[in-house]
Amino acid sequence: MSKRGWILIGSALPVLALFALLAWASAQSRGNPGGFGVNAEFGQVEVSSDQAADFSLQLMTGGTVTLSELRGKVVMVDFWSSWCPPCRREARTLAEVYLEYEGQPVEFVGVDIWDEPRAAQKHIDRYGVTYPNGIDANGIIAIDYGVTGLPEKFFISLDGRIVKKFVGPMSPSKLRDILNEMLGERSPLSSR
Repeated sequence: MSKRGWILIGSALPVLALFALLAWASAQSRGNPGGFGVNAEFGQVEVSSDQAADFSLQLMTGGTVTLSELRGKVVMVDFWSSWCPPCRREARTLAEVYLEYEGQPVEFVGVDIWDEPRAAQKHIDRYGVTYPNGIDANGIIAIDYGVTGLPEKFFISLDGRIVKKFVGPMSPSKLRDILNEMLGERSPLSSR
């Protein structure tokens, strides 16, 4: 083998070792990246009213959803994972409230991160989630939104601006209140 071949092999070995170590660490943590938080307590995080970063998400049911195509609707983007206990705790709430707002200019988009596709689908089936959901396999959407833990929800106005961010599991009444406020009305649903 030539000197150049040995140099290439010597250069590739550390990179391969790093990928092997990352794969092993991911398998050991069941996909949960180290240092990534689980938001067990509900709270609001201040955000500047910037234009929401556009994204296209491959849906688990097929097709795609593109955020910019949802302009004119109040959009709740929920970052979640099936291994996250608070995500499981609020899943049925999100699914039920979503159905209550059917026919109104409201859309929920679930962005599953650091998860196994089969586990994610099982979660969606178990909790009767009917709103669009996809897996952010590379974590690009989560990075663009500055997600640091799960669950995290971003509320996007009719004109495409991020107006609210919440961490932790959300109650049905709080979710309804936010949606009603963003729709600019008080709905009878908010008194539930």
